[in-house]
Amino acid sequence: MYRTHTCGQLTKQDGGSEITLAGWVNSRRDHGGVIFIDLRDRYGITQITFNPEQNPDSWKLAEELRGEFVIQVTGKVSARPADMINSKMATGEIEVMAAKLEILSRAKTPPFEIGNTLVHEELRLTYRYLDLRDPRLQKIMADRDAMCTHVRDYFHRNDFVEVQTPILANSSPEGARDYLVPSRVHPGKFYALPQAPQQFKQLLMVAGLDRYFQIAPCFRDEDPRADRSPGDFYQIDLEMSFVTQEDVWNMVEPLMIELTKKFSKKEIIQDPFPRITYRDAIKRYGSDKPDLRFGFEIVDVSEIVAKSEFKVFGDALAMKDGIVNALKIDGAGTFSRSEIDDLTETARIHGAKGLAYIIYEDEPRSPILKFLKPEEIAGITNAVGAKKGDIVFFGADTLMTASKSLGSVRSACGEKLGLKDPNKAAWLWVIDFPMYGMNDEGKLDFEHNPFSMPGGGMEALETMDPLDISANQYDLVCNGYEISSGAIRNHKPEIMYKAFELVGYSKEVVDKKFGHMIKAFEYGAPPHGGIAPGLDRLLMVLLDLPNIRDIYAFPKNGNGQDLMLGSPSEVDAKQLKELGITIVKRG
Repeated sequence: MYRTHTCGQLTKQDGGSEITLAGWVNSRRDHGGVIFIDLRDRYGITQITFNPEQNPDSWKLAEELRGEFVIQVTGKVSARPADMINSKMATGEIEVMAAKLEILSRAKTPPFEIGNTLVHEELRLTYRYLDLRDPRLQKIMADRDAMCTHVRDYFHRNDFVEVQTPILANSSPEGARDYLVPSRVHPGKFYALPQAPQQFKQLLMVAGLDRYFQIAPCFRDEDPRADRSPGDFYQIDLEMSFVTQEDVWNMVEPLMIELTKKFSKKEIIQDPFPRITYRDAIKRYGSDKPDLRFGFEIVDVSEIVAKSEFKVFGDALAMKDGIVNALKIDGAGTFSRSEIDDLTETARIHGAKGLAYIIYEDEPRSPILKFLKPEEIAGITNAVGAKKGDIVFFGADTLMTASKSLGSVRSACGEKLGLKDPNKAAWLWVIDFPMYGMNDEGKLDFEHNPFSMPGGGMEALETMDPLDISANQYDLVCNGYEISSGAIRNHKPEIMYKAFELVGYSKEVVDKKFGHMIKAFEYGAPPHGGIAPGLDRLLMVLLDLPNIRDIYAFPKNGNGQDLMLGSPSEVDAKQLKELGITIVKRG
């Protein structure tokens, strides 16, 4: 037995006990011949004292110790003198007087100090096995494990069955690029790593497993962000039969409340969670994932400035779907010119041509006032409720551009003014997403999940403008982050054919890509729906982590590379030949 106890769990009650500890040397100090070692394992740190007079052999060996050596120590637990107590350590009231020492493994000097978060991330990821010795990251790993356990217990209590679905699947249009896996046995054909278990979980509903869940690995070839890992991630995937949207919400909401209370100290602002339609979210907050920890709502002032001499407003209102929006920021009248320039750049990144504004001092002040009549200024002031010390920003463009650019300004101002309170959790449901939208090529396409049931069913598909059709689709949002997407599914073949027909898929193409789904639905498919909260992003938000990469034991960097393993990497020519693949350099 290498150890009888673990570091971090010893107390004064253990005084006089002979114990054995094993772990890593966290630090070494030599005070007048007496050597002090802080020994670290996953459970904490314990001070080990080597006295040359009491145990000269172990003391002599302790002189060889350096940081990150792995050692085993046997000795007696002793209470520290009152003036030597370290209140910053959980074990600060005791020390272990070493009687026996064994060096289990020697260590080279690490390339960085363990636990130093100022070290460049690329270096930390290259030596991730060292980085993971940081107690902060070990706690995150433990929290992730505890969350997975809690999730499993919750769904098992509610009669769900955990089912693992295949990793090698087929390619399907689900919003992101697939990772393709060539087949050796079937040359020229490919598997795809699943973006989500979408089709499998629907087929499980057809199979009669009316309550399914799994903590599912998902794979999407997407560009990374602070809240999105490149390549693979995990989601809490669930599906239910014979349910409405309300049933899904009522199942998921209590779980999110439990997880918020267990894994954070955040106060849930509103319980039950508020619900807002997608279109209202865009109009009021300029985002389909608004942060409701603070106010600042967008106001449509198009009618007020309809006859304005300000050309920017006039050009916007001449557009199809053109609008002039105003956003009042309380207490922002002290923003400097450079701060306003930064906000202007934020708006431009999101499509705006610029960012007009009015600063409210004793009198309104702005470069655009000379183009506005007194009654227009008064109308704007009354519409947004502006007062001395405020700024009103304007978005003038199409509805989406004007709203989303102001939404980005709103978020930036919330950050700048310290209104994103880390002690609060603003959960909400965003519902009634558009079924269709226009893609980058100007063609009609699915806005989100193509398997969602359109609101109004077949009648809506046959009689309505596709851009006006809402899907029975919903997102769960917390503090400005999309935590989850879900929907009531399309389980009727005739509606599925029609839904795909509107975006240019013939019946033959639908049969080729989703024939297994159509065939299954022809054998009696129950109405069903579900949702899939992102496990990684949820934990990131609850723990207030700046980057989702801290959630993973072995993450990839911002370019999708595993610096520790050196992947992606080249493979042998023999492997490529077996797969019938030739590498062609991009021209």
